[in-house]
Amino acid sequence: MSGRTSKPTIGAFPDTTVDSPTVPAVLTWFVWSLFATSVSVTVARLWADGSWAVPGVVAVDGLTVLLWVVVTFFSGVVHSYSRRYMAGSATENGFFLAAFGFTLVVMALVAADHVVLFVGLWLAMGLVMAKLVGTVDGWPQARTAARVARTHFLASTALVGVAVTALWWATGATTVSGIAAAADGLGGPVWLLAAVALVFAAMIQSALVPFHGWLLSSMTAPTPASALMHAGFVNAGGILLLRFAPVVTVDTGLMLAIVAVGATSALLGKLMKSVRADVKSELGCSTVGQMGFMIMQAGLGFFGAAITHLVLHGFYKAYQFLGAGGSLEHTAPDERGRRETTSADVAVVVATGVAGGVLFALLTGKGTSVDSGLLLVLFVVLTTLHAARTLVGRTSLSAATRYGAVPAVFLPAIAVYALVYEVISTVLAGLPVVAAPTELTALHVVVAVVFLAAYVATEAGAHERSGRLYVALLNASQPARDTLLTATEDYDEY
Repeated sequence: MSGRTSKPTIGAFPDTTVDSPTVPAVLTWFVWSLFATSVSVTVARLWADGSWAVPGVVAVDGLTVLLWVVVTFFSGVVHSYSRRYMAGSATENGFFLAAFGFTLVVMALVAADHVVLFVGLWLAMGLVMAKLVGTVDGWPQARTAARVARTHFLASTALVGVAVTALWWATGATTVSGIAAAADGLGGPVWLLAAVALVFAAMIQSALVPFHGWLLSSMTAPTPASALMHAGFVNAGGILLLRFAPVVTVDTGLMLAIVAVGATSALLGKLMKSVRADVKSELGCSTVGQMGFMIMQAGLGFFGAAITHLVLHGFYKAYQFLGAGGSLEHTAPDERGRRETTSADVAVVVATGVAGGVLFALLTGKGTSVDSGLLLVLFVVLTTLHAARTLVGRTSLSAATRYGAVPAVFLPAIAVYALVYEVISTVLAGLPVVAAPTELTALHVVVAVVFLAAYVATEAGAHERSGRLYVALLNASQPARDTLLTATEDYDEY
């Protein structure tokens, strides 16, 4: 017999508003106040003309107000959730101070215009997140995980520092906006150094392969910290590329390389997810794959789509982490085993995907010309269709019902994706580069064909028939050894 076991409730959940420590209560109130203020500022920014800035220091643009709303909302949810999750912990006040500090640092970062301020806040953001990863100071694995994360974040900061120094040398500008304005004249070795440094910094921050180790080693972090990390922190790579979009879009070869890097992480993240047994590691590998999709969209020149993806992924991943405990069930093995893919399954998926692509193109206007917009539609369809099929696959619906359930979930989802994309593109309209579709080349086609073939093979389970590939994926998705909670010799007495 399979199914959920009964879960008797013993007493009531504690009321966190009674005798609640002052620090968590006050900081939670402050975060939600910041969210309300951010919404008000966003509305005012959309209706008011003119520049909101302290010249040479900070600049409040569409990206700033959008991310203020998103970050404060996620942070508010995490703070509220943590009131119960961290209750009674010796590190409760320290956790709330770090989480609130992280929120303030990110809010300042997305408004920073001076390059020194930008780099300093980028460093502070990483250090605070490393502090959250190692919240439990007396836990050796947590200390090691924090050290691994801190090392990666310091490397990312160093690369951003190299990039802005090279750009200052090339343009004479000391602000992000000044560099963007002078980007048309960039080229040569100095530009190449800056652009490559920016791409690598984004890869590290967004935990793309081969820099995903710090993310998979951070499972010692409290679940609310993981939600804040996966819903917000890893998105910084996409934000960095958007802020310096005029720099990275100078050369189409570099943009194609960004697409290839994103495609690699998207595929490997999906494959690594399939071999992980624990919930948090599975979600971590999923984040690696989703950040790959985000970076691909930036490489195609659709930075507004990349921001849309990180916002939607943030909501999805925060929900998954904060609800991770509820996904654990005690079930017996399913006697039916894995359901074989039939020709009817393939026909439904293909027809649904084509319909979704047409719908996305009609709503956004992307994919209607022979340019990188066609690949944008392809990747959006793949990631949204995969999410819809995963959601339907977790239900107990019959095979016949699933044929109708997949399009019923997928088509509204891709419509919402398209509408959110249009709204976010409108909010970002004042930025130097929001959409810069590149010419579709033979190399783009090759990358797309290889990606699609590998994706379809993975969906069909071809990777499960190779023991060598399974071991390689298992090794690639392992966290740093010293961050493992249990070593083999601790439990294998024989």
